Amino acid sequence: MISFSKLLLDQQNFGDSLRYNKDAKISTRGTTTDKGPIVVWNCTRTCNLNCRHCYAEAVNTYDSGELSTQEAMAFMDTLVSYKVPALLFSGGEPLMRRDVFDLFEYGNKIGLRMVISTNGTLIDKQKAEMIKKLGISYAGISLDGLKDVNDLFRGVSGAYVKAMEGFHNCREVAQKTGLRLTLNRANYKELPAIFDLIEKEKIQRVCFYHLVYSGRGSNITDEDLTHDETRKAIDFIIEKTLEFHSRGIETEILTVDNHCDGIYLYEYMKKQDKKRAEKILSLLTTNGGNRSGMAISSVDWEGNVYIDQFTRDISLGNIRNMSFADIWDGSGNLFLEMIRDRKKHLKGRCASCRWLNQCNGNFRARAQSTGDFWAADPACYLTDEEIGV
Repeated sequence: MISFSKLLLDQQNFGDSLRYNKDAKISTRGTTTDKGPIVVWNCTRTCNLNCRHCYAEAVNTYDSGELSTQEAMAFMDTLVSYKVPALLFSGGEPLMRRDVFDLFEYGNKIGLRMVISTNGTLIDKQKAEMIKKLGISYAGISLDGLKDVNDLFRGVSGAYVKAMEGFHNCREVAQKTGLRLTLNRANYKELPAIFDLIEKEKIQRVCFYHLVYSGRGSNITDEDLTHDETRKAIDFIIEKTLEFHSRGIETEILTVDNHCDGIYLYEYMKKQDKKRAEKILSLLTTNGGNRSGMAISSVDWEGNVYIDQFTRDISLGNIRNMSFADIWDGSGNLFLEMIRDRKKHLKGRCASCRWLNQCNGNFRARAQSTGDFWAADPACYLTDEEIGV
């Protein structure tokens, strides 16, 4: 994640203490040297929507291979022992998992920091109260545009209205809630209206995701933004971040899954405020760029462990056969050794990029879509001149 709020304004939020910690860059098995990774748990494959970009290729039926309640709780115990700073419940739709509130209750009992990534359509008033009561620190609700665009992209008419009801129900119980949106050509022109919505609804946090070509997302690469459109979108997000701050609107703004954004932000600010630009570069260097397989991990509904939630063709092991700690420590796992020391393996523009220490080869799941895991990320929108090749 690239925190525009931190880099541009020096605002401090929970994730910043992990991303820009002095030990972040040198930690190969966690967010910092004394913590484990953030774990994204796709706790179910079941979903009530049919999103066109779903990396998990979620379905509307129950998967009998899901971890049982007992297996799930034992898994959560290991995360506490491994000092994982946060467990993100994802899916599918996590609220479709039959025992999910039992798991929330258990996680709260053992002191595990939990967040959820949800489409929001199932959060009625009762569920909002339970989410708050059971200690969910943050609920990220996904929208992919305004009403018509969102419903078309998410495959179900009425999804937008239901998701907004979920926002309102969370707000009524003071549950911290944010917006998650995947940039694409359908919603690109709606960005001004989306920021109007953020302001109107007093949304506390917004994450703009870049499209990753994984799962069903691999079928819609032609709907990704062009490099020029991406630059214009990032320009607009920068401008709105600064504008919101100037008007006292306290919304945390981040982009996700494209580390070019940090370098682009640095180059942008060099023309506006050189002192701020140097601070940005320092923070990006401290962070070290993409840290899949190090600061981020993913576990699916059947217990398979991956370097992140999008790189699903290469399993590191299964928690039914080995503890998460043993899998993540990676003794003898050549792939984990390579991903944690990836610079020597990268090819193409990534290999010779002058920003490699700040980007770390960007997103390997998109590179893999080219047929070569170590190739340059095709979504890098920086010019050859900007990266020094």
